[in-house]
Amino acid sequence: MADKQDYYEVLGIQKGASDDEIKKAFRKMAKQYHPDLHPGDKQAEEKFKQINEAYEVLSDAEKRARYDQFGRAGVDPNFGAGAGGYPGGGFDVDLGDLFSSFFGGGRRTNPNAPRRGSDVGASVVISFEESARGVKQQVTVPVVGVCPDCGGSGAAKGTEAKVCPQCRGTGQETRSQRTPFGVMQTQTVCSRCRGRGRIIETPCRTCSGTGQVRTRIPVGINIPAGIADGQVITIRGKGNAGIHGGPAGDLQIQVVVRPHPIFERVDYDIVCEMPITFAQAALGAEIQVPTLDGRVPYTIKEGTQPGDTIRLKGKGFPYLNGRGSGDEIVRLTVEVPRNLTAKQKDLLRSLDEISEDKQYQKRRSFFDKFKQK
Repeated sequence: MADKQDYYEVLGIQKGASDDEIKKAFRKMAKQYHPDLHPGDKQAEEKFKQINEAYEVLSDAEKRARYDQFGRAGVDPNFGAGAGGYPGGGFDVDLGDLFSSFFGGGRRTNPNAPRRGSDVGASVVISFEESARGVKQQVTVPVVGVCPDCGGSGAAKGTEAKVCPQCRGTGQETRSQRTPFGVMQTQTVCSRCRGRGRIIETPCRTCSGTGQVRTRIPVGINIPAGIADGQVITIRGKGNAGIHGGPAGDLQIQVVVRPHPIFERVDYDIVCEMPITFAQAALGAEIQVPTLDGRVPYTIKEGTQPGDTIRLKGKGFPYLNGRGSGDEIVRLTVEVPRNLTAKQKDLLRSLDEISEDKQYQKRRSFFDKFKQK
C-alpha cells in the first residue's frame, strides 16, 4: 500500500471510530471487493489486500495506538530496520512502557518479555447451499511470521543480541536534573537501544533485524452447517506471530454467502415465492415444491388464495451448535395467464357469468366495507 493511503480512509471510517464500527466497515468492504466475486479483476484484488492490511492494524488496540502516533513506521516490521544497531520496527518496541515514562513512570515491564501476536482478518465466499450443509475450504492468509533464518531473534546466524550496557536491558534511562525545587528525576527512552533493551550488532539480512517477516500461509477451515452471511469463524493461533516467543494471535474469518436465485434466509427459515396457475389455485393440485434437498410433492387445497403459505417442517437451516432445523416457508402467488386465445377468453367470461359473489369472499367483504362508509 502506498504511504499516502491512510488505513482509516481505506475502510471509510473516521480516526476515532469504535471497534464495532471498524469491524462493520471491514466486513462490508471485504464482501464488496472479495476476489471470488470479481474473478480476474486485479483492482478488486489489490483493494481487498488493502482492506485486510488496514483491518489487521486498526482491529488491534496496540497496533492502532502505534499507527495513530507514528503512522506506518509504528506497525511495519521492515520499516527503518538496522540503523544504529537497532532494528527499529514497530513490532518490537513496547511503546506503552515508553509513553508511561513520559507521564511519570508507572510499573516498569521487561521490554523483552513475550507478547501475544495480533489477530488477522480474512474472508471466504461460499454458496447458499454450502451455508446450509457446511463445507471445508482452504484460504491463503497474509500474516507476520517468525523469521525462518534467525528464529525471531533478529540477529544474524552465529550472533546474538546483547543486553544494552547503557540501560541494562530496561529500555529506559533515569536522568537527574537540579532545579529550584530540588533534584528532579525523569525517565526517558534509552538513547542507545531506543527502548528495546538489547542491541543487535549484526542484524539478520532476511528480516533486517526485526525477527519477523510477512508471509502467506494456507489455512483449512471447517465451516459449520447453518452459518449465516457475515458471521465470523475464529481459528486460534493462526494470526500474526507473537513477539519474543509470545503466542500467535487468532485468525478471524468472515463468511460471505452468495445470494440464491429463489431462496432467502430469515433467521433459520428458508423463504421463497412459488407461482401457481389460476386453475391449480381454484381446483387444488399436487405441485412440486423446490427445497435445498430437491423437489418434494405437496397437495394444495381447492380455493387456494394468492399469498397463502406452505410450511415444510425441518427444511430450513440447521441450528448452529444445536439440534433441529428451521422450516421452509413457501408463499404461493397466482399467475394470471397472458395472451389468451379467443376460445380461452370465452370460457373465462362464461365462468365469470355463472360465478356467484359468495365464491369471492375478499371481493364481497371489500364492497361491504365500502357500503358501510
